[in-house]
Amino acid sequence: MLSGIQVLIVEDEALVAASLSDVMENAGGEVVGVARSVSEARELIRRLTFDAAVLDLHLPGGDVTPILEALHAGRAPTIVYSGDELPEKVRARHPELVALRKPVLTGRLMAEILRARRTDL
Repeated sequence: MLSGIQVLIVEDEALVAASLSDVMENAGGEVVGVARSVSEARELIRRLTFDAAVLDLHLPGGDVTPILEALHAGRAPTIVYSGDELPEKVRARHPELVALRKPVLTGRLMAEILRARRTDL
């Protein structure tokens, strides 16, 4: 389903990150990196190339808004995958952003990544 798509995962919970990595790889995608904090995310966004990102809203090290902005500036389709609703200020700035509340069926997550990539092309 994700044949050859390179994905960056930004998730601080180790089990969730590992599960997401397994899902991506089992669907034929390639996980190019996992960031578990705001600073790790900044570093990986600067040095890696990827086709899409899955982003948790709550990370150690501060507000994730700059991470979202960096992903948007780099034109990386981003799926927010969080336990909370998308904050209204983020929704207002990024009305196209797909936000899924944990837990989500893997098929839905894959479909949203593919849809986001098609929309971005």
